[in-house]
Amino acid sequence: MREILTVLEADARATPERIAALTGIAEDEVRAAIVAWEAEGVIRRYKTVVDWDRLGDERVTAFVDVTVAPERGRGFDDVAERIARFREIRAVHLVSGAQDLRVEVEGSSMKEVADFVAQKLSGVERVTATSTHFLLRRYKDDHQLLTEPEPDQRLSVMP
Repeated sequence: MREILTVLEADARATPERIAALTGIAEDEVRAAIVAWEAEGVIRRYKTVVDWDRLGDERVTAFVDVTVAPERGRGFDDVAERIARFREIRAVHLVSGAQDLRVEVEGSSMKEVADFVAQKLSGVERVTATSTHFLLRRYKDDHQLLTEPEPDQRLSVMP
């Protein structure tokens, strides 16, 4: 059944008929599995990957490494959930290494993102330090290459 999710992850528009043809699983089983996974929250939503740069939409993205002061019995969940509620936040991940959380922030300018980090993110209780890294260019997003393939330089061969 994992094959169904793999197909949907690669193409959210795949129909149950197409998934059945690709996986060899009966179409009614595919439909039932999808309905069950949607109800259980396994499938959270269906997504389209957009190349905003190609559209000419000016967005600024930054990855912010966040250090959190540990507190006995609380872990990182409460801080991560508080940070995740800000509209500027695209993603929050608990990571290993020198910092505790990696946060993806989006805004309309570098100043807007910097102001968010300085005024809102760094003010969250138990956040002790932040380190901001601005995204300069996306080459691949959500398993999708965003660059043009290089033209084939090989000479054609005649039979």
